[in-house]
Amino acid sequence: MDTIFALSTAQGKAGVAIIRVSGPDVASVADLLCGGLPAPRHAALRVLRDGSGERIDEAIVVFFPDRASFTGESVLELQVHGSAAVIALILRILGDFPGLRLADPGEFTRRALGNGCLDLTQVEALADLLESETEAQRRQAMRVLSGALGENCAMWRKALLRAAALLEVTIDFADEDVPVDVTPEVRTLLSDVMAGLNTQITGFGVAERIRTGFEVAILGAPNVGKSTLLNALAGREAAITSEHAGTTRDVIEVRMDLGGLPVTLLDTAGLRETEDAVEAIGITRARSRGEDADLRIFLTETGEGFEDLIQPGDIVLQAKSDLYPGGDGVSGLTGAGMDDLIGRVTDCLQGRAQGAGVAIRARHESAMRKGVVALDSACRLLDAGESATDLAAEEVHAAIRALDSLVGRIDVETVLGEIFASFCLGK
Repeated sequence: MDTIFALSTAQGKAGVAIIRVSGPDVASVADLLCGGLPAPRHAALRVLRDGSGERIDEAIVVFFPDRASFTGESVLELQVHGSAAVIALILRILGDFPGLRLADPGEFTRRALGNGCLDLTQVEALADLLESETEAQRRQAMRVLSGALGENCAMWRKALLRAAALLEVTIDFADEDVPVDVTPEVRTLLSDVMAGLNTQITGFGVAERIRTGFEVAILGAPNVGKSTLLNALAGREAAITSEHAGTTRDVIEVRMDLGGLPVTLLDTAGLRETEDAVEAIGITRARSRGEDADLRIFLTETGEGFEDLIQPGDIVLQAKSDLYPGGDGVSGLTGAGMDDLIGRVTDCLQGRAQGAGVAIRARHESAMRKGVVALDSACRLLDAGESATDLAAEEVHAAIRALDSLVGRIDVETVLGEIFASFCLGK
């Protein structure tokens, strides 16, 4: 396998930059640049030199041997000064070294997968961790990166292998008396795995929202203060405000961090009957996005209702509470009721986030649903008696294959390209 290298820190001037080298030629690279490998997993201060012996930089050099590194291969990390000139020179020297090449995007992580250091769910979680913007996203990514989903899959797979083995015993010895009826144990094993899969499927929607962000729509009649409220929550002039009704024609989105959760606030067109074709399009979009949002905030000035849009858990507030003191209201102009509103939204979404599972991507949910369908079919085939035992066993194996695709035990080339395309060169 080729030895690869890349800059693992961000491009640009910085105090420190890290250049990573992975593969069988690490020792030769160390001999050229810094006089040999330091002790494994011990940082050493070394002078880096080019082929003619000229000093390039002073760097912290760390060596990770096979099976004790991120990629599972020998890895050399050069922590150099973050000068563009220093980085460019070292990368040029490495590029001229025989047998070395610049890593492809995500290739370090792909090698970790190929060497069994990570499973496919952990690779995806690492990508999510790199993209995380809020504390909830970080925690969720770390939970999966630590192996939580892979451990569940291993437990389910072990149970299904036991069930398949029991069924195949009855097939192999169909002409002999099997001393024990295996059906009750098989049913228990299949039911337990199905329950675990269904729990994760149920929690998928919330987990996906933590990864991609919750949506909270602000709805109400025209000129009721929706855009003013959005600007107040965002702390900037994200939406145009005017005393003229119908100013907002499209959905305006503002990304926020509420209690560690990623939240996108939606300012929408005022809901009313109109003959203006452009405004009508905005109202249609407002209703559609409002219906699909995770939570809706309704602002009402005169007590008008939006019963056709209100869903359980939604927040209905008196608009412009600076003009209508008392009661449950909010004012984006004066800030009255803002803290209470933020608290209510945060509490609502955090309550929903408690039900998140460790299946955080559509691919995970799809594989689990395939497993549930196969196991449900296996249970129904067991009801058909001994004549369908071989078919039931095949359905159990189909469920095992679904779980194997989840963690990357079988050929998953169709998804690898998409996953690793999001990684940078040094990861």
